[in-house]
Amino acid sequence: MPPVHYHEGRFPPDERLDWSKLVPLIGPAAAALARYDGLLSTIPNPALLLSPLTTQEAVLSSRIEGTQASLSEVLEFEAGKEAKSASHRDDINEIINYRRAMSHAEKLLGELPLCERVVLETHKILLPGVRGRDKSPGEFRKKQNWIGIPGSSIETARFVPIAHEKLPKAMTILEQYFYTNIPDRLVQLAIIHAEFEAIHPFLDGNGRLGRMLVPLFLWQHNLIQQPMFYISAFFEAHRDSYNDGLLSVSRDDNWTGWCCYFLEAIQSQAEENSNKAKRILSLYEEMKLQISEATRSRYAIQALDEIFSSPIFRSTDFVEKTSIPKPTALRILDRLSNSGILKTLREGSGRQPTLYVFPDVLNITEGKIVF
Repeated sequence: MPPVHYHEGRFPPDERLDWSKLVPLIGPAAAALARYDGLLSTIPNPALLLSPLTTQEAVLSSRIEGTQASLSEVLEFEAGKEAKSASHRDDINEIINYRRAMSHAEKLLGELPLCERVVLETHKILLPGVRGRDKSPGEFRKKQNWIGIPGSSIETARFVPIAHEKLPKAMTILEQYFYTNIPDRLVQLAIIHAEFEAIHPFLDGNGRLGRMLVPLFLWQHNLIQQPMFYISAFFEAHRDSYNDGLLSVSRDDNWTGWCCYFLEAIQSQAEENSNKAKRILSLYEEMKLQISEATRSRYAIQALDEIFSSPIFRSTDFVEKTSIPKPTALRILDRLSNSGILKTLREGSGRQPTLYVFPDVLNITEGKIVF
C-alpha cells in the first residue's frame, strides 16, 4: 500500500467534528480528570510522593518508541548500577532525558505560555547524549522524514509527514490553535496531539514530546493543578489503536474517531492515576507510623520522604540527601531493613555502598509485584 501523506490544508478540523459522538465522552473524561485533580490537591507534596509515577511515565512513553528499560532498571542505574549493555544504557538515558525535559518545560511555563519556543527548548533537553544526539536537538527538521518499519524508504513508509519547507507555517498555525477557543479543551488537546504527531517537526523525539504536551496543556489551561498527568500507559497498552487512530486523521479525515479514542484515554488514565495516587498516599500515611516505630528517630519523616522520592538508592546517597548525621542515617537504614520495609539489592563491601529498594511504592507504581 502507498504511504499516507500529511493532511495538508485540512487543519484545524473544528467544523468537521461530529460533536454528537464526542459530547457523551467529554463529560465522563472531564469528571474523571477533575476527581484526579482534586486528589492531587490533598497530597502534601505530590512532586515527591508521585516521583515514581513521573519516572514510570517517562519509561512508558519511551517504550512506545522502542526502548526496553524498566522503571526499576532506570532507578538502579541512577543509584550507580551499571547497565547490562551499551544499548540498554542508551535506553535508560533516553528515559532520564525525558524526565529532565519535562522538568525543564515545567520551569519554562512558569514564565512563558505553551508555545513554539517551549517546544524547541524542551526538545533540546530531550535528545543530547542519546541516540538522537545527531538529529538536530532543539531545531525543526530541514529535510523530509517518514514513519515506517526500520529500513523502509519513503515509498514503502507507513506515513509521510508534512514537507520540511512547509513545516514552519504549519507549526505557527498549530501554536495559534493552542489558544483558540473551541467548545471543549480536552477535544482541543486531542486535536493538538494528533496534529503535532502528523507534522512530525523533528528528526527524532516527536512521539515523546507530543505526549509531554498532554500534561503541559492540561496544566496551562488549569485543568490540573500540576503537570502530573500520566497518559502513556493507555497508549502503550493500546499501541496499535493509538497508531491507527493517528494515521486515520490524515488518511480518512477521521478527527472525530481520534478524539473519541483520546477522550477514552483521558478518562481511563485519570481513573488509573487516581487509583495509584490514592494507594501511594495511603502507603505514605501508613509508613509514617511504621517508620517512626521502627526507627524511634526524630528523623523518621525525613527518611520516609527520601525513600518515597528515590525508592532505589545507595546508602551513601541517603546520607547525603537527607543530611541526617551519618551514624544515625545508617542506623535508620539498618532498622528499616530489619523490619522488612526496605530490601537489600546489593550488600555493601569496601567502597561499594549497600543498595536498597523500597518495594511497596514500586509495586504500586508498576501495578504488579516487582520486588
